[in-house]
Amino acid sequence: MTKTKIYLDCCCFNRPYDKQKQLRISLETQAKVDIQHRIANGDLDLVVSIMLFQENSMNKNQEARSYIEHFMLTHGSTLVISDIPEIIDLRANIMATGIKSADATHLASAIYSHCDYFITTDDRILKYRTDEIRIINPVQFITEERQ
Repeated sequence: MTKTKIYLDCCCFNRPYDKQKQLRISLETQAKVDIQHRIANGDLDLVVSIMLFQENSMNKNQEARSYIEHFMLTHGSTLVISDIPEIIDLRANIMATGIKSADATHLASAIYSHCDYFITTDDRILKYRTDEIRIINPVQFITEERQ
């Protein structure tokens, strides 16, 4: 049986470091932590990309930056390089829909790696639709996977 392959974008990785006053943020944090435990236990395959490492390196929260980098290095099963021609083409097509460059690179990396899910908390990305990958927030992922 093959494991579910997922890609968490930076906003998802950083959700636990956001202020937890809103119910949505708190629920997404709990779901993201559950997902991380499942990755660490080997139940899910985590795909990471050079873009994730670059974006994370700009994180002003040193504790978050260090933890996220360590988690990606320790548990990432696949590393995607952003300058592969297929990723560049996918990225250009995604950007044409109004998605920002970095976000398009994340999505293109996940699609290129044949991920089952792209998990994000970014509303703009959540509105994007494609048949190539399921784009979902952490709470939706937990709900679907538990059924």
